Amino acid sequence: MSAFDDKFYRAKVAERVEWGPTLWTVRLRIAGDFKFNPGQYATLCVQEPDGKRYERPYSIASAPFEPEIEFFLELVPGGEMTPRLYKLQVGDELLVRKSAKGRFTLDTQSGRTNHLLVSTVTGVAPFVSYARTLRKQWKEGQFSGDHKLFLLNGASHSAEFGYCPELQKLGSELPWLQYVPSVSRPWEDTAWIGETGRVDDIARKYADMWGLNGSNTVAYLCGNPEMIEHVKGILRRVGFQKEHLKEESYWIPGKEA
Repeated sequence: MSAFDDKFYRAKVAERVEWGPTLWTVRLRIAGDFKFNPGQYATLCVQEPDGKRYERPYSIASAPFEPEIEFFLELVPGGEMTPRLYKLQVGDELLVRKSAKGRFTLDTQSGRTNHLLVSTVTGVAPFVSYARTLRKQWKEGQFSGDHKLFLLNGASHSAEFGYCPELQKLGSELPWLQYVPSVSRPWEDTAWIGETGRVDDIARKYADMWGLNGSNTVAYLCGNPEMIEHVKGILRRVGFQKEHLKEESYWIPGKEA
């Protein structure tokens, strides 16, 4: 094995769930001790038959205690990486860099105990990891519930939420988790009876409703870079400073996924 290979674990697709024609979750069984903190990302690598490798980072949706690593992925037609990942079925193999990275972790050091989590589609992944981790700690008496999560999850259609049933169940069970999914094209999703509008447009409404402001809250924005810029502007206007705004953009405009 080369020095390059020493940086990777081998992984096998253990489970795959389709949420729509371009959205799916995948669980990987990794042949190694892969450690991470909720909110971090793993770098996945696909090797072609000719030996060429393609890699890209993806946020982890599973919690560190789970035996498999889970990702919520969106196919970008014509992209460099996601079409290769999309082809992988249960039993297929790929590579994962041994070190998880990223600073999009829950801030437990600033003294602020309110956490506003704003996401679009697959951007909900790190927040699922937060919620699963804290739920286990809550059940085991290791978390007192002093940190409160307020999660807004936006998508064009309800089929794009993926984790909506799980998060709604957690929100009903856990006093420290509020979850609001919002559909931005309700006229194309007439069965949807929940909140409507882009998360950009409802962020201020819910921040005010929940009493979240620049003096008592840390905000976390994940997903579409346009949404991130819009919500950052909204929150700055109500007093959020740079050090209390965390962001994780899922792609850079003009770059392939």
